[in-house]
Amino acid sequence: MTTESFRFVGYPVRVHAGPDAIGKLSEEVDRLKAQRVLVVCGQSVAEKTDLIDRVKGVLGDRVAGVFSGGKTGSPVTSVMEGVAAAREADADGIVAVGGGSAVVTARGIAILLAEKGTAQELCTQYPEGKSPVSPRLMAPKVPIFNVVTTATTAVTRAGTALIDPESGHRLELFDPKTRPAAVIWDEQALLTAPPWLCLSATVGCFTGTAAALQQTALNPLAESDLLEALRLLLENLPLVNSQPDDPAVRIKLCSAAFLYNRATDAGAGGSALGVVTALAHSLDTRYPECGHGDAYTILTAPGMRFNAEANIAGQARFAQAMGVRKDGMNDGQAAAAGADGIEALFKSLGLSTRLSDLGVPEDGIDQIAEDAMTDFGLHRNVRKIQSLDDLKGILATVK
Repeated sequence: MTTESFRFVGYPVRVHAGPDAIGKLSEEVDRLKAQRVLVVCGQSVAEKTDLIDRVKGVLGDRVAGVFSGGKTGSPVTSVMEGVAAAREADADGIVAVGGGSAVVTARGIAILLAEKGTAQELCTQYPEGKSPVSPRLMAPKVPIFNVVTTATTAVTRAGTALIDPESGHRLELFDPKTRPAAVIWDEQALLTAPPWLCLSATVGCFTGTAAALQQTALNPLAESDLLEALRLLLENLPLVNSQPDDPAVRIKLCSAAFLYNRATDAGAGGSALGVVTALAHSLDTRYPECGHGDAYTILTAPGMRFNAEANIAGQARFAQAMGVRKDGMNDGQAAAAGADGIEALFKSLGLSTRLSDLGVPEDGIDQIAEDAMTDFGLHRNVRKIQSLDDLKGILATVK
């Protein structure tokens, strides 16, 4: 038996988990010799939790400022306010406190603080008829330390998506230097997120894991991480509602997100559900009332059904991993069971599976589809998107 050649490149990150893990911030900030740290968060974290006080208690006068203007979706306007705050503080490090929006906002601040040019100039470009081009962002970046409140896959990524307030489109910037130096899974911090928010933040990880497990020729490093991520997700997602005060559940979900991200570093890709990623990005950008997680719970199953013909074997393998493939099923039946199983899981968690659940009007489908046509994920989808009608057709099944 032969093995396909593959490459894995890890990056140095330290993860601290447990009660009062936030106390480890001091040694991590000192390790990178940061003296003037900007704390980045949203208003909810700043006003409804004690996390900023806890960070200040750990870092003392190394906290040079607090920017609490992080917003859902990380719009460029709020990120630029954060850049101004970083300059005023003469920041040489950033501590992000919160969920995906705080983490992404911190990365956006680090990029726009260091690079010359606007977000519109520095983001991935989509020349008509050509492959997307991502500018190389070479300026050194200040170190980032993430204290998370949800199990977000944003935590260790190199990509940063900001919303352009003028066009309503996502601006995608890529810079591995913005990956965090350290990640903190503090029990008390994770329990500040109510169950619905914890679930919303984590279901994107479930969709990503499902997509990656449908990929052909997974190498053993990626596959093992993905299978363990799937196990952790299936076991712990239902416990978020039934055991809302158990920090172990939250830490296991954070572990799943970390393993999923590591699998992508090991070669796992999202081409099996690229269309879902593209439509989800468009949906939650156009409709802020539709959370990031809602977009994935609505679109994952129909995206699988759309792609089924192009990836029957991959979807059948995922159904086997999820435990919904029954004896006697052929690959087509197993693929259908996989999509149905995902939809049933999301419904059992009390999550939205229709656009109408969130007040998205039927006449909004055209705009969502048009926006998705310029999303990076669409270009990697396992089934080629022939026209705008393909996307409208997917959306029509969940209106």
